[in-house]
Amino acid sequence: MNPTARDPEQYGGHDKDGSGEAPARRRPSRDVLPTELVPQAGAKARVVRLISGDLLITVNPVDGSEAEPCPPGMRPEAPLRRTAEERATRERAAEPPVPPGPPAPQLPLLEREEERGRLVRLLARGRSVRLSGPAGSGRTALLDAVAADCAELAPDGVVRLSGHRRTAPDLLHALYEAVYDAPLRRPEREELLSALSGIGAVVLVDDLEFDGAALDELLDATPECAFLFGTTHDVAAEAGLDEVSLAGLSRAAATDLLSRVAGRPLTDEESNWSGDLWFESEGLPLRFVQAGALLRQRDQLREIPEDFDEYGAFEERPAGAPPVPLLSVPDDEVPLPSIGEAAAPALLLASRLSEAAREALRFAVALGGEVPHQAHLPALIGHTHADAALGELAGAGLLSPAGSRYRLAAGVQVQLELGGYAEGAEERARTVADHYAWWVRHPSVTPARTVAEADAVLAAMTALLPGDSPEAAPAAVRLARSAAPAFAAALQWGAWEKALRVGQEASRLAGEVAEEAYFHHELGVLALCAGHLDRARAELEASIGLRGALADRSGTVAGRRALALVTDRSGTLLPGALLPGVIPSGAVPNRAVPNGTAAGGRGDGAATEVLPALPPLPALPRQTLVVEEPPVVTQAVPALGKAGRPTGVKALGRTVVHGARRNLVAVGAGALLVAVLGTVVTLGATAGSEDTGNRSVTPGHSAEEGDEESSAPDGGTPADGGGTGSSVPTGSASAQPGASGTPTPESTGTPTPGSSGAAQSPTPDTSAPTPSRTGGPVSSPPAGGTVPTSPTGSTSTSPSPSPSSATPSPSSSTPTAPPSTETPGGGGGDTGGTGEGGEATATASGTAEASPWGSPGTATATPDGA
Repeated sequence: MNPTARDPEQYGGHDKDGSGEAPARRRPSRDVLPTELVPQAGAKARVVRLISGDLLITVNPVDGSEAEPCPPGMRPEAPLRRTAEERATRERAAEPPVPPGPPAPQLPLLEREEERGRLVRLLARGRSVRLSGPAGSGRTALLDAVAADCAELAPDGVVRLSGHRRTAPDLLHALYEAVYDAPLRRPEREELLSALSGIGAVVLVDDLEFDGAALDELLDATPECAFLFGTTHDVAAEAGLDEVSLAGLSRAAATDLLSRVAGRPLTDEESNWSGDLWFESEGLPLRFVQAGALLRQRDQLREIPEDFDEYGAFEERPAGAPPVPLLSVPDDEVPLPSIGEAAAPALLLASRLSEAAREALRFAVALGGEVPHQAHLPALIGHTHADAALGELAGAGLLSPAGSRYRLAAGVQVQLELGGYAEGAEERARTVADHYAWWVRHPSVTPARTVAEADAVLAAMTALLPGDSPEAAPAAVRLARSAAPAFAAALQWGAWEKALRVGQEASRLAGEVAEEAYFHHELGVLALCAGHLDRARAELEASIGLRGALADRSGTVAGRRALALVTDRSGTLLPGALLPGVIPSGAVPNRAVPNGTAAGGRGDGAATEVLPALPPLPALPRQTLVVEEPPVVTQAVPALGKAGRPTGVKALGRTVVHGARRNLVAVGAGALLVAVLGTVVTLGATAGSEDTGNRSVTPGHSAEEGDEESSAPDGGTPADGGGTGSSVPTGSASAQPGASGTPTPESTGTPTPGSSGAAQSPTPDTSAPTPSRTGGPVSSPPAGGTVPTSPTGSTSTSPSPSPSSATPSPSSSTPTAPPSTETPGGGGGDTGGTGEGGEATATASGTAEASPWGSPGTATATPDGA
């Protein structure tokens, strides 16, 4: 019989005509699952947009969250303070749920009046206090009493916070949310500190787990608040806090508490047993609460149902009913627990509970002491009335409140593990993970409800790592994938980060690359929201790399957008990219030469850019460095047109290196080539200073070995001007050394246009001349001379005379190859010889012919005869 949907015959009803026959109804198929249990393939992902500082965060569970600067029109206004009624409503919602079943007895606060009054007086003066005591000493009960006494002390009332597994930033944001109403908005650091500085409240923090610098950060951020920290002796005390310590109860108070928990007066034997327990437990109230639960269970075992009155043995008795009479059952049948069992009573208490309660304890042990909400117990345990197990556990003293939930009391976890309750913990943790993964994604579950179960959800993830079963890591990945967006939408950055860290590790162990890339992306967005730009860049680059390997286009685009925002906020460049106006490493600003053609150019008006001879590149960091300017060489770079693009076909002006890091290899190769060419030019320039032969070759002319006779036309020698079609006047120059060895130039003719001046002869030397180099680097001029530059093209020089002849003799051979060209910046070749008297005279004349390429042409020069 279904108690929620009864058939008409179960009510004894009939049809309308009174025939007693109800119309036949078709029974629904059992193969059809409820709608909420069927995975919705076409269901839309729950996307939430929130504001974190000056960023607009779009929580996208599919491709990853996106961050962008918040538009001016979407920036929220200043948050509003909550009223006293709103704060009271919020406090009631944050209290632990009332366990089902008979209400637990309300226990008084015994022997704590002195500590209670002192705490209230210190808080009234604005002092922060540290309430320390061992686990089970009654700190939470004392905090509840102090909270009731301080309700009217501060303008913002009393704020209750839980320090269980919370950090200082978590508590600061929790205090902000308790006082201010700012939905879907998480303030940045400066805004948070500014808002907290104006809060005046009495803040009670139970189960504080940090000290030192973190505690100083919490106190410095809230100068107008008075704190009461409840902690154990394991947390170090602070010098700036007042200290109040809790000790155990006296023997009389402990016996009174035991009697109140048992619900009846104690016998003499039980009183003596209580004294022994007090000595063993040092008067901790938790031990006597659990001992009272043992006495209640002992009474239930001694009860005989047929001897009771109409209320029965295990039925709830009315408030005014007389107490249950004790039966004369021999004590040896159900003896009192031993002192050892009373000091560690978890196993004995659990053995006398229902099967559903024991299974709930096994799940709590698998989750590290965290107890799921009572609404989840029926689905986890597989029992309809399993939610009542929470009441049994709380009544037995095996649970203690922790924020808005319950967890195992102090010492219960270890006792149950020793009793074998940890067997099958991984399988139960996987069951919890699968259940929460489905529950979190349900459309009816809000992010606030998910945050209420954050401790159990995170405990289920952690319990599955590393995991011996191959199904453990994938289950943790599914739960983290479902819970992380909910934590982010609820503005719980601490829980969000923990879920992402566990999910990233679980996906790595499971080999799920796509999920690992998602968690790296989310960690990058979280670091961006927190202001940790270096960490954000590392996480986003890892995500982009993984998604690029998977060819995930949409995920890669989302990662690059977030990385671009990180780069913009950090003020650095992406690898391989240069901003406009930024000088690359080793480069100098452009220096243009006068209008005209550069060496080796085509005379199309191209500008010349001065580039350095770069040394071999070292290992480049992420940022662009500017080094000192090395010696420079000229290189022709086409001028820019109106559209800002190079106009020449052989444009060399594109010196900006862009792209990815692989372009650095090309940059290094080019720099090495430039360095080699510059070295060769420098070596050639320095080697030319040792040549002493006379030079009289007109700039712009070329002459090679053996072409003295063949290059002259039939009508006459070049000296007679017999050549036809010459566009450049011929000329001759001679130089003779003076007494001091300095050549005295004597020149005739007109220099070629564009030359820098008349060529000067070098100082003669008695050493044998060296053959000239054609097509290689040009020697540097002697001291005091100038290197003539030619605007018409490259030139080549005639060979030097042989050492055996004082006067150069023309060769009768005819050249078989055209004159070779020189590198940019070269001058004329060197010719000359020495005589016996130490004097040398060299005369050369040339005829310039028009270049057939349309430019001013290339001049060819032939030396005259001896």
